[in-house]
Amino acid sequence: MVRYRLAGSEGSPPISAELARRPASAAAGAEYSVSIDGEERTLRILSMGPRGVEFVLDGRYHSARYTRASTARMEMVIDGVPVELSMHGDLDEVVYKNSGGAGAAGDAGSDGLLRSPIPGKVVSFSAEEGAKVSKGDPIVVLESMKMQVAVKAHRDGAVKSLKVKQGGNVAKNDAIAEIG
Repeated sequence: MVRYRLAGSEGSPPISAELARRPASAAAGAEYSVSIDGEERTLRILSMGPRGVEFVLDGRYHSARYTRASTARMEMVIDGVPVELSMHGDLDEVVYKNSGGAGAAGDAGSDGLLRSPIPGKVVSFSAEEGAKVSKGDPIVVLESMKMQVAVKAHRDGAVKSLKVKQGGNVAKNDAIAEIG
């Protein structure tokens, strides 16, 4: 079950939501069963694109426009009201740990190689070969399932080499860069 937290404008309490049932395809017309603050509701997607989504929740039409997205949260405007949707509050830390940082199992970064925490496509680079970086600095942005994830340096040093090319695909645990 996927859990979300939706925070509205200042002063309004956050809302908890869970995706209880997902259709086989997220295409237009797909219906979802969601639990919002413990109440079962029906959500139908009318249209979805890079700028936003139109949907019907319990028979009422809503329009959401995306304003900013990051690894763990998305800011949007739903029916004119700014809101923040967070899927997993600790997702940045989980990705960082699994990319060789924060004492990951087996210390994947001990050989200087920064490894991909997920399979995905290389979207862009935040650091070039030879650049000095600090632990936690973004090195490369990967895209997986329409979500972009910044892979961050697992230690201080210089980027000795980039092991991937922009537009290329990587598997989980593939070497992305060497930092020494």
